[in-house]
Amino acid sequence: MRADATFIGVEVADAAAQDAQVAHKLTEVCPVDIYGEQGGHLVLHPENLDECVLCGLCLDAAPAGAVRVLKLYDEGAELRRA
Repeated sequence: MRADATFIGVEVADAAAQDAQVAHKLTEVCPVDIYGEQGGHLVLHPENLDECVLCGLCLDAAPAGAVRVLKLYDEGAELRRA
């Protein structure tokens, strides 16, 4: 799954998006409510994407490689884990 706004894009691997535990964890850690849960699956809130503060909490909460945060304002550069 992927959603893009003006400045930020977020990609989540399908397997992670369908995992209820991952969906819950991402929803819980995001300070700007980019992630949500619906029926045990992850949903993205595109209206909140450009509020991303690039904190990386979603990258830390998800399995390695399951979430990608893309800086569309920087030619799609990927946010990396600290």
